[in-house]
Amino acid sequence: MKEIKSTPSFVANLGKDIPSGLVVFLVALPLCLGIALASGAPLFSGLITGIVGGLLVAWLSGSQLSVSGPAAGLTVIVLNGIETLGTFEAFLLAVVLAGFLQLVLGFVKAGVIGLYFPSSVIRGMLAAIGLILILKQIPHFMGGDEDFFGEMEFFQADGRNTFSEIGHAFASIQHGALIVGIISLIILIVWDNEKLKRLKFFKLVPGALVVVLLSIAINALFERFIPQLAIADTHLVSIPNISSAQELGNELRFPDFSFFTNPQLYLVAFTIAIVASLETLLSVEAVDKLDPHKRRSDMNRELKAQGVGNIVSGMIGGLPMTAVIVRGSANVASGAQTRLSSFVHGVFLFLSVLFLAGFLNRVPLSALAAVLLVVGFKLTKPSLYKSQIKLGHEQFIPFIVTIVAILFTDLLIGICIGLAVGIFYILKANYNSPYFFHKEESTNRELIRIKLSEHVSFLNKASIIMTLDKLPKNSHVIIDGGNSEYIDYDVLEAIQEFKKTAHERNILVELVNIKEVSVLEMH
Repeated sequence: MKEIKSTPSFVANLGKDIPSGLVVFLVALPLCLGIALASGAPLFSGLITGIVGGLLVAWLSGSQLSVSGPAAGLTVIVLNGIETLGTFEAFLLAVVLAGFLQLVLGFVKAGVIGLYFPSSVIRGMLAAIGLILILKQIPHFMGGDEDFFGEMEFFQADGRNTFSEIGHAFASIQHGALIVGIISLIILIVWDNEKLKRLKFFKLVPGALVVVLLSIAINALFERFIPQLAIADTHLVSIPNISSAQELGNELRFPDFSFFTNPQLYLVAFTIAIVASLETLLSVEAVDKLDPHKRRSDMNRELKAQGVGNIVSGMIGGLPMTAVIVRGSANVASGAQTRLSSFVHGVFLFLSVLFLAGFLNRVPLSALAAVLLVVGFKLTKPSLYKSQIKLGHEQFIPFIVTIVAILFTDLLIGICIGLAVGIFYILKANYNSPYFFHKEESTNRELIRIKLSEHVSFLNKASIIMTLDKLPKNSHVIIDGGNSEYIDYDVLEAIQEFKKTAHERNILVELVNIKEVSVLEMH
């Protein structure tokens, strides 16, 4: 599937992409470190993955707005993989092999799998991520949580869970962190005000940057004048302080190629490739839903990009990577327009390693938690739930089941449960061939008639989207639903999105007996 390239040039969007990249960097930095810590890997490995995801994968990616890096969903796989193979260097070889497997998946066009996930499940995933961000950041917001910053699973390594952790945080609040968190949240809410956004200053300067700088200043004042409110080091960003090229070289790890004969290596590599690919496809599909320009990403290109990224990351000591929905949604929420913002985030990660460690190690986690609380709310707004209810129980039940399942398990298990429920509703309706395709020659434009069949389900969505994407430029397309008793909402949404963007290829679209549906905006 070809990406629709309707966005203005990189240069025209510098004013939005650079500030967005900075915001994503501020969110990604503690996530990279926290995920490495939870994975039982060297802290520097998480930063390497984020840097490779920004500097390299951003340009190879099939998506304009997704951001790649180490994923919380892979922590258990990484932890078990290192334990199984015995050394981190052996695990790096598994990451390299997983990258080659992803390249193969891209070349055999396995990316089409992403199109078979219903919109209700993808929206449920976004809403669930929003809720999890809110619930997981509340303890960091109050300075009462010493678990790693990027944790997403319901059951935690310390024996507590998402909800009991909040109760524990209330019993051990750090008042300085809470004050910084509250001030940061107020600033971010005010910064998002539509009236203020009309002013050039508020457009150009991201609220997250103001929050970070102010939070450092407030904590410095606490340390000097009110020591009892000073924020503990455990609630500040912590990155390795590298002062020379030699120290940087010492932090790099390399694969142990002697493990090629170990059969366990291939099992670990296969597991990483499959889980990372699935999480990437889901994340990119979700970010496409958030994209205000409604661009569709080339999923096969994305798999190839992730493959190259994992090969490079594994070769220089990084963790396996995926496209990460938390970073992608923060990117969209910050106003990003092109893949330049992801590249900028990678540049800042690289510079932070070389020059900014001392400064960034003073940033309170409660300020970054406030940023993620705002991102989380945007993903799980009450209006989203109201919109899904209006679409009927066939859309709402898979949506809500996906949310609950992800909330109480993890991303991939929850998605599978939501998908199973969605398929149950689809299989209740019988369906035949989704459409009849007929070309007619015309003096002005090539006339193409697409007559939909009696029952069109979401299982037909992929073939219909691919057919619409391949329609020739300057044609006249008539999509006729006169014979259809049932057309799934996902298909109607895909047709409406095609109609919105068809003018970019000078295609005239005429819908006959096709119900108009509102395409839900997720930004």
